[in-house]
Amino acid sequence: MLTYTTPSGEKYKVHLSPLDIAIPLHFGGSQPNSYGVPFAKSEAFEGGGFIGDVRRGGSCNFEIYTFIPHCNGTHTECVGHISHERISIHSYLKDAFIPATLITITPHKASETQDTYIPEFNPNDIVIDKTTLEAQLKHIESPFKEGLIIRTLPNPASKMYRDYTKHDAPFFTIEAMKFIRSIGVKHLLVDIPSVDRMFDEGKLSAHHLYFEIPFGENTVQKPVNYTITEFIFVSPEIPDGIYLLNLQIAAFMSDASPSRPLIFRLSREDS
Repeated sequence: MLTYTTPSGEKYKVHLSPLDIAIPLHFGGSQPNSYGVPFAKSEAFEGGGFIGDVRRGGSCNFEIYTFIPHCNGTHTECVGHISHERISIHSYLKDAFIPATLITITPHKASETQDTYIPEFNPNDIVIDKTTLEAQLKHIESPFKEGLIIRTLPNPASKMYRDYTKHDAPFFTIEAMKFIRSIGVKHLLVDIPSVDRMFDEGKLSAHHLYFEIPFGENTVQKPVNYTITEFIFVSPEIPDGIYLLNLQIAAFMSDASPSRPLIFRLSREDS
């Protein structure tokens, strides 16, 4: 059993059976999708008489994988997603274990909030607003706000293979993202395809706020080791609460990578 100690000295037991909140990517099978891009696929390499498929007489399986990390499943991205500079997630993500909080929220119709968005809301928009986040996080200690994992309701298993060109997805208001920045979140994980509205005229206002790049600009103002992980799925059996988060990524020198976030349960040592 490992122990995690907060900056204030509180000790927690770390349960070493991780909970996986990634969506497994089935190449050529059922998978989530956004923006109508091609679905992820795999195909056996063929060349020089070699066939990379044992089922077809090859000596081993040797496949080519084609996918878009931002659209084809669970992925983690960094500021390089919206910057002129080619910044890689591999260079920026250095945290091995991150104190994190899992919350479950019900997004609201945009007409039911006083929050705003750039560009303006559409009539059917569904949003995650500041008031909802404040209510869920007001009793959470600061160390466990470094990572914020958000599960939205309803939470059917169909999220793992939903085509979001056919389904509206919630997104973050301006005020909600400013609040997230204000409480010191460094790693934000969501079960939606994007923190922004999918078709937002290319503004990506929530991304700009989170990565601290002014609207309309694409130059990094200061180094920010923040990440956003999208397209997670948190099983209904996993309770809200505090965890240690381990963000596993491929060693890609790119702005985003397929990822496998694992969370570890914590319990107070004196409980």
